[in-house]
Amino acid sequence: MARKAYPSDVTDDEWAFVTPYLTLMREDAPQREHSLRELFNGLRYMVRAGCTWRMVPNDLPPWHAVYEQAQRWIKAGVFERMVHDLRELLRLCAGRNFEPSAAILDGRTVQSTPESGARAGYDGYKRKKGSKVHIAVDTLGHLLALKVTAANEQERDQVKDLAKSVQEATGQSVKLAYVDQGYTGEKPAEAARKEGIELMVVKLSEAKKGFVLLPKRWVVERSFAWMARFRRLARDYERLPETLAGLHWLAFVGILMVQLAAAIPKVANRL
Repeated sequence: MARKAYPSDVTDDEWAFVTPYLTLMREDAPQREHSLRELFNGLRYMVRAGCTWRMVPNDLPPWHAVYEQAQRWIKAGVFERMVHDLRELLRLCAGRNFEPSAAILDGRTVQSTPESGARAGYDGYKRKKGSKVHIAVDTLGHLLALKVTAANEQERDQVKDLAKSVQEATGQSVKLAYVDQGYTGEKPAEAARKEGIELMVVKLSEAKKGFVLLPKRWVVERSFAWMARFRRLARDYERLPETLAGLHWLAFVGILMVQLAAAIPKVANRL
């Protein structure tokens, strides 16, 4: 009997795209006990619903099988590769250059839990204890690079690693990065310049009061909002920072596949 369908289940078109990335060994390998597609569905369910690993529904593969396969995928970097390929396709659909020339950098603090407490730091500005997720996106809001640190780590200290990852992902195409005032200073500017990137600090006018939509800077905030739809990312429930980073990449795989499915008919109508 067919199992219950979940909103997080991968569609046939999505599965056709992701299969080459996820197949780390033959689908009919003798040691494989569970369907690769069902393992992927179990992982997507956990991230979207925000449940613990042990609460993956019983009609999906056992939670430990989902967890173990997820760790293999994360260590192999398959979600990053998917995001980068999807990003390139979406840029082409939008009539943009294959690779971006500009990026936006920012970070958000994720509240700690008992599982993640060993690496938690205190963010005095946000008044929150937890981990900080630093990201770089292109001007369409698509993920380019990501790094997880303790919450007390400053954004400006992550510029070197983010800039290096951005250039590796884009083939040295990025020349400009928009940042907020947390990145002010010669040290982050010099770290970016060594990677061929000029930092542009977008400042809030002192004459303005209340909420203001800052040029370019709103794009990265929208990307954080997209990821907020995945409830497992609402707090830091992971013991390993690599797992937290990997689940963010997985969330963006789902985001970009939905965007691509919506973009393809529009492109077809223009042809």
